[in-house]
Amino acid sequence: MDLGIAGRWALVGGASKGLGLGCARALAAEGVNVVMVARGAEALNAAAAALQAECPGVQVLPVAADITTAEGRAAAFAAPGGPGTNFDIVVTNAGGPPPGDFRTWDRDAWIRAVDANMLTPIELIKATVDGMAERGFGRIINITSSAVKAPIDILGLSNGARSGLTGFVAGVARSGIAAKGVTINNLLPGKFDTDRLQGTLAGAAAKTGKSVDEVRSAQMAQVPARRFGTPDEFGAICAFLCSQHAGYINGQNILPDGGLYPGTY
Repeated sequence: MDLGIAGRWALVGGASKGLGLGCARALAAEGVNVVMVARGAEALNAAAAALQAECPGVQVLPVAADITTAEGRAAAFAAPGGPGTNFDIVVTNAGGPPPGDFRTWDRDAWIRAVDANMLTPIELIKATVDGMAERGFGRIINITSSAVKAPIDILGLSNGARSGLTGFVAGVARSGIAAKGVTINNLLPGKFDTDRLQGTLAGAAAKTGKSVDEVRSAQMAQVPARRFGTPDEFGAICAFLCSQHAGYINGQNILPDGGLYPGTY
């Protein structure tokens, strides 16, 4: 299926690995020019070079910056050869806050979590959504977490910050921009085989006294698909939501989790 987005520009956060890279790869494969942002320059440049080799017909621009800071966002918008703030597609994605016991988190820990996982996506939306509306097309995808629907006890910082973003997006998506061709949706990944998952497995292992392998096997067995997802699978979902065919999907919380979530909605 031709997704109808070739030639457009996308900004993808956390794009050097994991789910962010999966999204960047899927978009580039559809002919989308991609500005890839991540903090680690070495990993980012390697990922961008590999993606450019895979997709020679598009522009792949790496920007080594912290997207959760005003300076990092300014660097992404100032990428040489990029579209400035005139992105057609924005995929917000920042590393989740660390797991732990809420009793140990001080105010600064909460502020960092909210700043990275709620306020940063809001700032990116604010900087780009009006231009999208003026041009008659826009897709904003926020990578959040399945914990928004099924909170995880050791991920309290993530539960709180991402739930705040979910409420904000619910309002903005219904504010009239969809009538101008702009949609905003959230992707709530379940258990995907990424470095982030390894961190949560390690946290669960430390809490229970089991080995990481034991925790991994037990969690995989809980997923009806009996496996963890892959970044490429996630990227394919993201690319479809960014496509011309997804203009009637708006304000949704889409949960790719292999069927793990037991709820009815």
